[in-house]
Amino acid sequence: MSEKYRICLDVGGTKVLGAIFNEKREIVHRLKKKSKGEGSLTQNIESVIISVVEEMLQESGISKKDVIAIASCAPGVIDQDNGIVLFTPNLPMRNYNMREAMEKKFGIPFFVGNDVNLGVLGEYRYGAARGYHNVVGLFVGTGMGGGLILNDTLYTGHLFKGAELGHMVLDPEGPLCGCGQRGCLEAFSSKSGMSAYIRQQVSRGRESLLAPEVENGVFRSKKLKKALAAGDAVAQEAVDRSCHYLAVAAGTLINIFSPDLVLFGGGVIEALGDLYLRKVLTEIDRYCMTAIRPSVELKIADLGDDSVIYGCLALSEESIPG
Repeated sequence: MSEKYRICLDVGGTKVLGAIFNEKREIVHRLKKKSKGEGSLTQNIESVIISVVEEMLQESGISKKDVIAIASCAPGVIDQDNGIVLFTPNLPMRNYNMREAMEKKFGIPFFVGNDVNLGVLGEYRYGAARGYHNVVGLFVGTGMGGGLILNDTLYTGHLFKGAELGHMVLDPEGPLCGCGQRGCLEAFSSKSGMSAYIRQQVSRGRESLLAPEVENGVFRSKKLKKALAAGDAVAQEAVDRSCHYLAVAAGTLINIFSPDLVLFGGGVIEALGDLYLRKVLTEIDRYCMTAIRPSVELKIADLGDDSVIYGCLALSEESIPG
């Protein structure tokens, strides 16, 4: 009997990351491609996803008939029961039936969930959040996502629309967010939010090494790290502002949930690591109750770029065990 495989996909604002898992939960092949989300149609995103799956199968030599499930994430609000991406702030997907499109293309059972929900689930099952029972996850990427493990269960809310922690309104007069609201955590702390701040400062005549990067989109996390190392004042301000609002949000969430762990992940965290977390730690105590704070740990996700991929693996195993 031939070995069976699972394909897992991380569909983000700037890339699609794919991985093939064997029966031992080992990644036997992976591929990353830039997505074409900005200003393009859902059809273009779909073509990138399809090409990642097809190329992985071709390069690995694995037959489609040996793949028992494909699981993916998408940023935004997902109807997980029906596999429909209802809304995503940073990709051109509205009421997109992702499951129907992918099952029609590949003839393989397909499942999709919110990206950070799955990222937190991946860390809870296989990474830094193992052994914890109540976890607040905050992932800083192109957007700003959140996820919750409450009493050892992934919390998704009514109709899977819960845990949109990145869209907590912290300043109703603040910058416009991709979701249509003003002053969301995402508008301050995500790469999109930081890039918008840098563009604003450059438009006022200030200089930044990231000016070419953000002119028509968002910077790459590695470029941000280089700009900070070079003493880029505007980039430093963007990071300080990001950390400030993340500390405000995390402190508030600590007061609401009293978790045993607040977990930070995403591309920015992966690139800046302790540098970013230290800045959050210097402020967070100001925004949560002193009686609650000592019982809460703050950690960085340890699966890196693979947090969501492993969450997709967990989703596929819950949907099709074995």
